[in-house]
Amino acid sequence: MRPSKFKIGGLCLGVAGVLTVAACGGGSSSSSSGGGLAASQVLHFPVLQDPKTWDPGLMDAEVDTELMQNVYDNLWRFDDKLNTIPDIAVDVPSSSNGEISADGMTITVKLKQNVKFSNGDPVTSKDVLYSWNRSVALRGPYRSNLSGIAGFSDVQTAGKTFCASGADVTACRTQTEAHLASGDPKFMMKGLVATDPYTVTITLASPCGWCIAAWSLQGSTGSIVDEKVIQADPVNWWSKPGEQIGTGAYTLSAYTPKQSIVFKQVPNWWGSPKPTLTEIDIDIKDPSTQTTNDAAWEQGSYDLIGYGGDSTQPQADILRYQSNSTFKSQVTLVPKGRTTWLSFNIGYPATGGPFVGESAAAKGLRMAFALAVDKSALASTVCHNLTCAPATGGLITKGLIGYLGDNTDPLAKFDATQAKSLLHQFDPNGSLTANLKYSYNTGAPNDAVASFLQGQWQQNLGINVALDPHPDASAFISDRLVGKFVMSRDGWQFDYNHPQDWFDNLWGATATAEGANTSGFDDPTYDSVLTQADGEPLSQALPLYKQLAGILQQDVAYIPLYYSVGNFIIASYVHGAGSNTAFDYYWNGISILQH
Repeated sequence: MRPSKFKIGGLCLGVAGVLTVAACGGGSSSSSSGGGLAASQVLHFPVLQDPKTWDPGLMDAEVDTELMQNVYDNLWRFDDKLNTIPDIAVDVPSSSNGEISADGMTITVKLKQNVKFSNGDPVTSKDVLYSWNRSVALRGPYRSNLSGIAGFSDVQTAGKTFCASGADVTACRTQTEAHLASGDPKFMMKGLVATDPYTVTITLASPCGWCIAAWSLQGSTGSIVDEKVIQADPVNWWSKPGEQIGTGAYTLSAYTPKQSIVFKQVPNWWGSPKPTLTEIDIDIKDPSTQTTNDAAWEQGSYDLIGYGGDSTQPQADILRYQSNSTFKSQVTLVPKGRTTWLSFNIGYPATGGPFVGESAAAKGLRMAFALAVDKSALASTVCHNLTCAPATGGLITKGLIGYLGDNTDPLAKFDATQAKSLLHQFDPNGSLTANLKYSYNTGAPNDAVASFLQGQWQQNLGINVALDPHPDASAFISDRLVGKFVMSRDGWQFDYNHPQDWFDNLWGATATAEGANTSGFDDPTYDSVLTQADGEPLSQALPLYKQLAGILQQDVAYIPLYYSVGNFIIASYVHGAGSNTAFDYYWNGISILQH
């Protein structure tokens, strides 16, 4: 349950902007050059955050995973179109290729035999066991991605001895390494076995249709690391050139905290396509410098803006570039896997208010507030139809598995007449909806969205909803997750391309148990269907996940607001750069053309 992954700032994208601007294509164009490669193959761009950690067992910040996908590899990965493809593994397991058993409980993974770490160490099945067991024992934020493996809970419990919340970092890392090195069975998932040097057999605790997608998430618990290197420096190995060892096309060459990072191409790298860029130079900048960074790009100091999780640019700059014939073709807007909605305190009666529970009045008033908001006008007013799109196809973002289709979500409809009728039916004297507040974390575009919502409810319902801004975003999220607000800003940035990532992490019994259910919505039918869906192959699970979306809509569990987008400014001579709904395109597919 990872609420920190959702970008609490974020912009949004208008439909017109997607269709018009994305077609211009910034990064792949070579029209302004002769098509030949430049003599210097060094890519230069800024990021807006110093690394929290580059340890795959502990990473959860987008800026870190976006960079580290070029340093570490998983058994599988997502390609640019978000299809799961082999990486270190030979195949993607399936029942048709015989690598998933008929009962769905056993997965056989064959490893490529030419994979090496950047220091030359060969990768074998023992490295997979070490990496995954270590990730669980460290109890990092993404350890639940491995929870489908038999023995996960036992290793998680063993790791808690040294790595509980608030534990000493040095003791956690060193003790974990010691127990793994000694072969302590308490630190080894029983469902993870090295059958031979290049075969891993995985036994699941129960059938798991989402596991391979979760294990493919780049820069996280499924990434493969070198035990020999980590044991030599369990605490700081990830931040030191020469010690940060992975199997990717690039390796850390220099790092000056809060200033700069340099990655260099791994000689004779085993994978493909072979990298053209020889070096990646990254400046670590303060978030307040975004406009300055854009100006530096205009002057040629940066080759691109938007990589490394920095895909939310100042709206004024994007608007200005769109009106400039020189820059317009170098702007690319890419819908990202982030959705923002409003949550009610459905399952938190102690908070009070008219939206609690499953009565006809509570549902009717939730629907009144949903229908009173013109989502298209929100995109136009707040985002200038350029940087956000109304969320009309369900909570799962367009472009991801589980998107329901344009204009299919009944909660996205705008009907002021029906909204007012419901209000008069269930709150005829206005006493239930008096003194309401909308709570949100401050910043762009949240402040503008809050003002827009306030205006819509005043105009279309005649209700004055007070705004409740929270400057401390972390404190706001903590309070939101325990149901302290009657109506609050909510949202999710997906991790891997599978509906389970949404429906398990945000609603129902599992989310409630993990303290991650903002609305408190839970229902026996929802939990039962979710359990069934999670155990099925994706093709069979999709109708069940669609049923779950319908349950949430019928309950009016949320008000959909907008889908977000990444804003990328890429010089025309940078070939192959760009992004999809999930991540930046890999560095080994980029080159610098003559210019």
